[in-house]
Amino acid sequence: MGKVSIGLRGWRFDEDELFTDEGEFRPMDEIPDDARNRLARLQALVNSPCDACWLIHGDEGLEQCNVAEIVYGEPMSEVVLCADHEADFVYWFAEAGGDRYKGEQELQDEFHEWFADGGRAPEGYGSVEHVETDPEDVPDPSNVDQDALTVDVPEEDQERIDLREPLDVDDDLDLDADYPS
Repeated sequence: MGKVSIGLRGWRFDEDELFTDEGEFRPMDEIPDDARNRLARLQALVNSPCDACWLIHGDEGLEQCNVAEIVYGEPMSEVVLCADHEADFVYWFAEAGGDRYKGEQELQDEFHEWFADGGRAPEGYGSVEHVETDPEDVPDPSNVDQDALTVDVPEEDQERIDLREPLDVDDDLDLDADYPS
């Protein structure tokens, strides 16, 4: 078996870690931790706005932002991009020193700063060529048994959270504050 991207291009998974020989998703507790963490994070990233578009248009212009198609970096410090802005990231990473943040939590912040300061790929700079082969042949993740997604926590401490629903946020929470990372 080979490598496969799910939901967004960029993060690649070993097929044999995710799927059984019959092409069904493995139970979540059989998937290695790194792959399981990336799959869980992908749920929040699919249909999110492109980071570069968001930096251009802000929260007020979300309707003008392209939907993310590509993900780079590590979970929780990833950069999600549309096809129009992938070349900017690739240029920053390969030519403008961004590669020094490979595997580091600072990758997202550093790319955002570079892009917000006007950093862009030169006209005609290429991006990564993504090859799609038999995209219909990949099992549908919505067919995953939802019970397989339950974390092994004592029943009295378990809580079902629907990531599609807005969270109740403490009104005193200052989202603009700089918190230590």
